[in-house]
Amino acid sequence: MEWQPHITVATIVEDQGRFLFVEEFQGDQAVFNQPAGHLDPDESLLQAAIRETLEETGWDIELTGVVGIYLYTAPSNGVTYQRVCFAGKPLRHHPDYPLDDGIIGPRWLSRDELLALRPQWRSELIIRCVDDYLAGQLHSLELIRPSL
Repeated sequence: MEWQPHITVATIVEDQGRFLFVEEFQGDQAVFNQPAGHLDPDESLLQAAIRETLEETGWDIELTGVVGIYLYTAPSNGVTYQRVCFAGKPLRHHPDYPLDDGIIGPRWLSRDELLALRPQWRSELIIRCVDDYLAGQLHSLELIRPSL
């Protein structure tokens, strides 16, 4: 069997102590996640993070830093994901933007509200990224180098 990790991006978008999350279907269950998704061909990590946030929430954002790089193997399917998590600030909401299939909608939640929804987390990475962000784990966007 050939092992291939999946490269993904996610964003932590905060506004006055509340964080932008995505409520989406995973199978037939509604779950919560940061705006996140896979890197597309010929796309930079920064472009992917901005695109995924728009496609899943209808929000334009400005990236402000890198929260962390995480390796996660999903217990449900054994797939390994390398997630690059960015911080960003909200710029403009497009309420009529057509969201990706399976997306219920964007939700602004405090950390405490998120904790109350733990059975509905898509993965444990959700709280880890939020807590790293809240602990001041923010690195320069220059950490991400463009391809040559």
